[in-house]
Amino acid sequence: MKRFLSLCLILMICIGMSARTFVLIVGVSNYGNEEINLNQTTKDAKSFKKIMEVQTKDIILLTSRYANRANIMEKMSAICNRAQQNDRIVFFFSGHGMPGGICVYDGTISYADLINRLDKSEAKEKICYIDACHAGTLADDRLSKEQKTLSAAMKGKNDQVFLVGCRADEFSFEHPWVGAGFFTQALIKGMRGKADFDGNRQITVIELFKYIYKDVVRRSDSKQHPQLIAPKAMQNVVVMTWN
Repeated sequence: MKRFLSLCLILMICIGMSARTFVLIVGVSNYGNEEINLNQTTKDAKSFKKIMEVQTKDIILLTSRYANRANIMEKMSAICNRAQQNDRIVFFFSGHGMPGGICVYDGTISYADLINRLDKSEAKEKICYIDACHAGTLADDRLSKEQKTLSAAMKGKNDQVFLVGCRADEFSFEHPWVGAGFFTQALIKGMRGKADFDGNRQITVIELFKYIYKDVVRRSDSKQHPQLIAPKAMQNVVVMTWN
């Protein structure tokens, strides 16, 4: 009986310590201005939600006018507070971008603000996918300090990954027929197994990036180059297990 109770106790502890994945998905197609509205970004967000539903039920989806700065930061803060040490936080954004940040429905959120908020969470892994123009960084001096915010803000962050759709001086393109951004489409295909280069049915950060980069560069005629900004310790983290 004592052995049985001990096994039950161990099982309860293991269940309590099991890792959870918390996901915040943001897609902004409608900016309230026909001249700047986008076509596929809300579809991108909903498509990403479907693939994340395989991993978790803890998903928040915000689109268009609900994807405002206050709402996004409030939901992100709630997720960061809920996540425990063994957990993972995933953030996905599809919409307009600017050097140093993303453009939400009613304003902007800088990468520094996003990174600093994630840094306050106990979660051991924070993974961000950004499908927006001017999302990445450049290795040379063609850009100002402000335009290099993402790379600068990531220094010293050992538990965060940013996989972004393009370099800081590039645009993130949408496919007019398929109904998805080039980056998001490659991201979803990669997670569904295309990025599993070693055939072990587990897709790591670096595998996913290599697939996305090759696919997007080819389909954009070398006009769009996805970027991976992550410490080496995070590059072999498994982001998807597929059947």
